[in-house]
Amino acid sequence: MSIHSAALQLFEGQAIQLSRLDGNILELRFDLRGDSVNKFNKLTLTDLGDAVARIREEKDVKGLLVTSGKDCFIVGADITEFLAYFQNTEDQLVAWIMEVHALFSTIEDFPFPTVTAINGFALGGGLELALTTHYRVMSSDTKIGLPETKLGIFPGWGGTVRLSRLAGADNAIEWIAGGDQYTADVALKTGVVDAVVAPDKLRDAALDLLQQAIDGKRDWKARRTEKTSPLKLNPTESMMVFEGAKGFVAGKAGPNYPSPVAAITAMQQGANRNRDEALKIEANTFAKMAKTPTAVNLVTIFLGDQYVNKVAKKLAAGGAKIESAAVLGAGIMGGGIAYQSASKNVPIVMKDINEKAIALGLAEAQKLLVKQVERNKITTAQLAETFARIRPTLSFGDFKNADIVVEAVVENEKIKKSVLAEVEGQVKDDAILASNTSTISITRLGEDLRRPENFCGMHFFNPVHKMPLVEVIRGAKTSERAIATTVAYALAMGKTPVVVNDCPGFLVNRVLFPYFGGFMLLVNEGVDFLRIDKVMEKFGWPMGPAYLLDVVGIDTAHHANAVMAAGFPDRMAFHEKSAIDVMFEAGRFGQKNGKGFYAYVPDKKGAPKKTPDPEVQALVSPLAKTVNTAITDQDIIDRMMLPMIIESARCLEDGIVNTPVEVDIAMIYGLGFPPFRGGPFRYADAAGLRTLCDKAAKFAALGKLYEPTVRMQALAATGTTFHDAGQAPSPVPQAGGTQ
Repeated sequence: MSIHSAALQLFEGQAIQLSRLDGNILELRFDLRGDSVNKFNKLTLTDLGDAVARIREEKDVKGLLVTSGKDCFIVGADITEFLAYFQNTEDQLVAWIMEVHALFSTIEDFPFPTVTAINGFALGGGLELALTTHYRVMSSDTKIGLPETKLGIFPGWGGTVRLSRLAGADNAIEWIAGGDQYTADVALKTGVVDAVVAPDKLRDAALDLLQQAIDGKRDWKARRTEKTSPLKLNPTESMMVFEGAKGFVAGKAGPNYPSPVAAITAMQQGANRNRDEALKIEANTFAKMAKTPTAVNLVTIFLGDQYVNKVAKKLAAGGAKIESAAVLGAGIMGGGIAYQSASKNVPIVMKDINEKAIALGLAEAQKLLVKQVERNKITTAQLAETFARIRPTLSFGDFKNADIVVEAVVENEKIKKSVLAEVEGQVKDDAILASNTSTISITRLGEDLRRPENFCGMHFFNPVHKMPLVEVIRGAKTSERAIATTVAYALAMGKTPVVVNDCPGFLVNRVLFPYFGGFMLLVNEGVDFLRIDKVMEKFGWPMGPAYLLDVVGIDTAHHANAVMAAGFPDRMAFHEKSAIDVMFEAGRFGQKNGKGFYAYVPDKKGAPKKTPDPEVQALVSPLAKTVNTAITDQDIIDRMMLPMIIESARCLEDGIVNTPVEVDIAMIYGLGFPPFRGGPFRYADAAGLRTLCDKAAKFAALGKLYEPTVRMQALAATGTTFHDAGQAPSPVPQAGGTQ
């Protein structure tokens, strides 16, 4: 069936329109004015309430069709409004959520059949709204999901209740706890939607399904009863499903991310109750999660990510279009860069001086592509197409058309300078050169180039395909066009670029090495590095400092540490032999040669498995002149984190980076800073700068590493947070690479 006649407008708001179609069918159409997508903000919820009230007044309604006037259905709630809601009390939050529940339940309880036509994306509250109707028809190119657990909360507008009754508890737990997006075929198979059709058939198919329900060919009342009744699980089945899931999910999520388990608990408690009682349980549990620091911090990360990407897109607008790229230096890093570029449809030439390195780079790219095939992310045909975009070469012949060249050779200033000077003569005059250095001054690397204005830093993090951050580094002579083009390339590669000014270590490594400095001081006081790792992993880091050094590479860290010590001798020069020195001298370079602070043996999948090595204690124990037995776990946390926070403050004050938001995002995306803590500045703000300054005073004898900046102390004195203060006043950009 298809209805094409003109519709009679019944309600027109700023976000929703209501019309009467032929056959006494009403159409509720989401179309938020002034925005490219539909989302549930205050305006949309107000319009929905008014539209639903109007529907209840209408006579002789046979059915309701819910549609979108945009390329997607509804992307979810407006997250920019979340933090304001989270500041309310639990009771206020519950009251607000119950208002939404009443509105959604009114739609579910209409005395006529209802169908939603889902196009583009239906995420979070968008999918929860769709679940209120009796049936859902989905476009074949659409994705749906409930991603709320990734923000520290869970679906709070009926998602736990309706999805479990439609798709079964097992599927609902997987969808909600995982927070992933699902394709149309999966949604159909699990019973979340009732039909999948081609995009151009969506409206007609939804109307046809609605007409079937109107004509009695579909038992829509039975469907509504199913959604408003308790789950069909006996006590034994319920215990097996929910208790088993809670144990598995708790182990996977960890203690710092409570919302997935809370969602399962809410489902479990509401399983043997009717819809309205189950919705109350969901609302109360949701409100508890919304008040956790984890939820607040994960939402601020989401908003910070949006801010950083908005800044990047604005910058990129002034850059050249990247149609062809090149990477100098193959191996693991070069192969990772080549894979990332090719997988995002930017052809890339990969050059090295020997065939073994080329083979290693190609093998790395191929390995990553094969994994994508194994996970059903791409087809074998797409693998072949992507791999074909990587052109290996031993000569510069293919560099003439490159718009940008990323230098990724060994971290040695002399070699990098030589390679950069050589490649500059092989590319077109307006090509951008970017160095993937992790510590060496961009200003110094560019001082022998004929066109230093076309040169900047582009620091990727290892492994390239997993780490979202790219530091784009501005040297003293770098042009805005070079920065813009490099930022544009990073965005095209699917990365999050943060632009920083030049100094040793730039932002991430400059902040990381004081953290390592805290570690080395502790080891030299006889604190067991195994204990330090355990404490910092419990704090939330994915790996402790010793393990991280092994992953980075002890030789790499030893070299970088020397660069940082030369750049900032007052606080990063270590005047005694350190644990890094001992490991380096013993030839224990970490995972790369199977032995560092830990020993590494390949597991069944070939990945290096960490195991304690008794030999290491014999190497590091002589470093301790005396053993400090009074150090508590909290002391370890403070002595590790304070140098990182203080150096982050210095970077902001020195004009290396513009805002606290960019620092937090960079540390999370580049280092794996615990997301549930929100970044170093969010963590500092939550702890209180006065408290942190007092703790630093306790460790004053340890040197400048623990000396808060003057501005940090001023903020502490007035009770101001880093984020409230924003950008530091009168930043002084660092151009020379030393201070």
